[in-house]
Amino acid sequence: MSNEIGQRICGVDFDNTIVSYDDVLASIARQRGLVDASEAGSKRKIRDRIRQLPEGEIEWQKCQALIYGPCIDQARINDGVPEFFHLCAQRRVKVYIISHKTESSPFDTVTNLRQAAMDWMTGQRFFEASGLDLRQSDVFFADSRREKARTIARLQCTHFIDDLEETFLEETFPQSTARILYDPARQEPAAAGITVMKSWKDICEHLFDRD
Repeated sequence: MSNEIGQRICGVDFDNTIVSYDDVLASIARQRGLVDASEAGSKRKIRDRIRQLPEGEIEWQKCQALIYGPCIDQARINDGVPEFFHLCAQRRVKVYIISHKTESSPFDTVTNLRQAAMDWMTGQRFFEASGLDLRQSDVFFADSRREKARTIARLQCTHFIDDLEETFLEETFPQSTARILYDPARQEPAAAGITVMKSWKDICEHLFDRD
């Protein structure tokens, strides 16, 4: 790595990068009759199946409103995420969570989706010194992908970890920020300048193995 440990600033996406919705989405989709009772798979695969249905895009947005809001407590933290935060604390690497997340969904105007995410992180002990030791003020929400990229630039992130390649292709994404794509199922190569990682263990080794 070209940066010294103390100079690193890692930005991390939230949805599907830190938190996994695979199980809760499969459960909700089955309950709503959108997939077969035996259906399983990643959030992305189930999303694609739902979108193929009549009115599939609307049904998908309704499921999103549930998994990001009232049902987020059923979501789980991705394997390896706690270890990443612990390593960052040990090596004195600053971490920010930067998420493209609106405050509400048109299919649920009551639930504040940003507060739901903060509550989930509280339940996962993100903000405890004996937990993941993150400050609530280190969490940022953006209304658009463009605003998210600008926040990454403003916070001077040297590295950013995201599950969506589109984040890195946003024209406002800072060119000096290393782009780490977290995509466990990816087979095809990513765009130039993007490093694909299939697990958080791989991300930890990539960032810290040479220290």
